[in-house]
Amino acid sequence: MKIKKIVGDVKNKNILLLQGPMGSFFNTLDEKFTKDKANTFRIGFNAADEFFANSKNYTGYKDTPKNWGKFISNYYDKHKIDKLFVFGDCRFYQSIAVNLARKINIEIFVFEEGYIRPNFITLEKHGVNAHSIQPKNREFYDNFKLDELLIKEINQAVKFKPTFNKMAKEAIIYYWLANLFYYRYPNYIHHRNFSLWDEFKSGCLNVFRKYIYKVKEKGLNEKFKTELSKKYYFVPLQTHGDFQIKTHSKYKTIHVFIEEVLNSFAKNAPKDKLLVFKHHPVDRGRQNHAKYIRNIAYTLGIKDRVIITWDVHLPTFLKNAIGTIVINSTVGLSSLYHKTPTICLGDAIYDIEGLISKDMSIDEFWENYKEVDVELFRKYRAYLIQTTQVNSNFYL
Repeated sequence: MKIKKIVGDVKNKNILLLQGPMGSFFNTLDEKFTKDKANTFRIGFNAADEFFANSKNYTGYKDTPKNWGKFISNYYDKHKIDKLFVFGDCRFYQSIAVNLARKINIEIFVFEEGYIRPNFITLEKHGVNAHSIQPKNREFYDNFKLDELLIKEINQAVKFKPTFNKMAKEAIIYYWLANLFYYRYPNYIHHRNFSLWDEFKSGCLNVFRKYIYKVKEKGLNEKFKTELSKKYYFVPLQTHGDFQIKTHSKYKTIHVFIEEVLNSFAKNAPKDKLLVFKHHPVDRGRQNHAKYIRNIAYTLGIKDRVIITWDVHLPTFLKNAIGTIVINSTVGLSSLYHKTPTICLGDAIYDIEGLISKDMSIDEFWENYKEVDVELFRKYRAYLIQTTQVNSNFYL
């Protein structure tokens, strides 16, 4: 629940904070560790990283990606790094840094968006998502003892007000600086499109579509609560560039997943049931899968049984669905929280017998899904919060 519980004592430790989320979060962390008498170091890869790194020990990496491995190995040795902190462990620079750190027994701590949302962020030793070393055998959680102190701590977690405005502000500054001063870090490679103009267009389209869908989808929340309740299966789409798909699943793209689900639904699902897709909020200004979904549904003769949405209330979807189909999204955890049968078709941290419909094909899932063991999930969720979740936000 607190960073110190996960990280341990940092006094006199040499800590490297590598890049971090867009904005000032790693500065806050830097100040905290310095106050606790650690020696902190920062590495960034563009002018925005440099701007947000208020550290005397900042190093800007400006060499080619090819030489990054050699550079970071020498850096570890020169500064005698004890602990490495990164945001995500699948991006190019981070994955190389993590793999090399692991070989020489540097402690690795990875931040990520919260497994449990809202009000939590993930901080896990070793790795996150499919790189996590969290136990995945049911027996471990069956034997886990829930004490009253832990339950009380979870129930008393701080609930934060929306932080979208600060996140948007820091993201705009980040993209603007990194693009404007690109010449200072000409070899930097970003994990997705890094064009300021493209991001601006996406942002404008995001706002426009948000209001359009608010009008178009008016009344859908109530409809899913009432006349459509328990008459549909739910497919929350992950963002198109998600490393969870690229690295931790068999799918090369989200479209391959969509096609598989539609084909299976057409052949195996009860004919009186519907299939509901929800776009990822991050994709609102970037990707629109509606045409692709409709074309396949039309070809399969199920166009009247497929619904495509954007901004319907997620908990409403989950509470009223027959079942949820995900690749490995953390929405799967929310589905389990709402006691909705769930199948994950990729590698997920919650791929545990008793929680999801484990070792079952999607063709079987439509009519033979497994119910969620509520008590098992309660223990699993508590353990996950205790060991990997920090009651905080990246944009406070």
